[in-house]
Amino acid sequence: MKKNMGSTDKFVRLLVAVVVVYLAYSGTIPAMYAWVAYAVAAIFTLTSFVSFCPLYTLFGFSTCRR
Repeated sequence: MKKNMGSTDKFVRLLVAVVVVYLAYSGTIPAMYAWVAYAVAAIFTLTSFVSFCPLYTLFGFSTCRR
């Protein structure tokens, strides 16, 4: 896997993941959608740690400096 995410992109994804988990845990997001929110947060966290986003490769997009 070739890295295609820059540091700003990774930081924003982690920040969004933390906010989504907080909203789901606090009950702001209804329980029916909380599991979807947790899954999205997990995907954002995973892609941030590996610096690779599969959707970016499908669209030929990269935020990583070369």
